[in-house]
Amino acid sequence: MTTDAHPWAVYVADCDLGRGLFAGRDFAVGDEILRFSGPVISLCEAIAKGAEQANPLQVGPFEYIDLEPPGVFINHSCDPNAGIIADRVLVALRSISAGEEVRYNYSTTMWEGIWTMPCQCKSASCRGAVTDFPQLAADLRTRYLSLGVVQRFIVIRLGRQADANEGA
Repeated sequence: MTTDAHPWAVYVADCDLGRGLFAGRDFAVGDEILRFSGPVISLCEAIAKGAEQANPLQVGPFEYIDLEPPGVFINHSCDPNAGIIADRVLVALRSISAGEEVRYNYSTTMWEGIWTMPCQCKSASCRGAVTDFPQLAADLRTRYLSLGVVQRFIVIRLGRQADANEGA
């Protein structure tokens, strides 16, 4: 994995969803695209953002990063070309060409049972709604887990559920 994420590696521009993040250069599979930054806020603070409550990135059961630019401009896709590792690092899941919009699946970061949104990604595999990770189809959950692009708190919670189910 290359970790050579320079500010010029991405840029914000207009897209079909308003504004989006675009590759400023080619990225190979596993290349770091950017590291998300911003202050850590609570679930209550995320909800209080109202129409902008989709902007914070969930990194714990009740913790979010209130994303700063350029990370705040990354849009969702049901067929993403990027994913998040180590809770804050966006990496390429496939080759991304310079000028291509960078998108990740928001559901790989969500498990709160409160927030959903209609999906407008227009991919052939669009699910129509962005939901919490457990609501994804089992094959998608397995795929994202095998790629390592599911937030750590979700992986831990899934492990606890599996342990509880084994003891039942």
